[in-house]
Amino acid sequence: MLAIAYSPEFSWTENALSDLGVQAGATATLFNYGLVISGLFALIFALGLFVFLREKLLGKIGAFIFVLDVLALIAIGVFPENVKPTHYYVSVIFFALFPISTFIICATFFLTGNVKMGLFTFLAAFVAAAVWIIQFSIRFVRGVAIPETISALSASARSIVLGIQMLKQASRSKE
Repeated sequence: MLAIAYSPEFSWTENALSDLGVQAGATATLFNYGLVISGLFALIFALGLFVFLREKLLGKIGAFIFVLDVLALIAIGVFPENVKPTHYYVSVIFFALFPISTFIICATFFLTGNVKMGLFTFLAAFVAAAVWIIQFSIRFVRGVAIPETISALSASARSIVLGIQMLKQASRSKE
């Protein structure tokens, strides 16, 4: 959001978020470093998720795919939009792997009887995938900043809720 604030020419309907990563001044620095730093924090979370889901092979697979997803997020910041075609590939990988990993994690929750988390993670994965299906089907905006943001917010919501669940389980196991 800070990078957007530094970019008066940014348009939610005409641009991609990655357009911020090649703009002059503070905008590109804020955007690219923000992605890398966020990705490093998400990598720590992803490794914790791997431990949290260790009981089921399917959970480990979902967590591993999420680790790959986070590495793609970091790569988006390392390879800005002007590094073609690498930036395009890592962006597609990032937005594709999140719903895939989350659907797998969702199945893990259902298999372990955690229906509430299963439903929530299903909803997060569904939103992240559906926004792209709608964008590519009817192209509701010219740029992709809106679907990117909706997908990223879905990932953030999933991570926050799952992080709270992980903290609760960790505190119970210490008692």
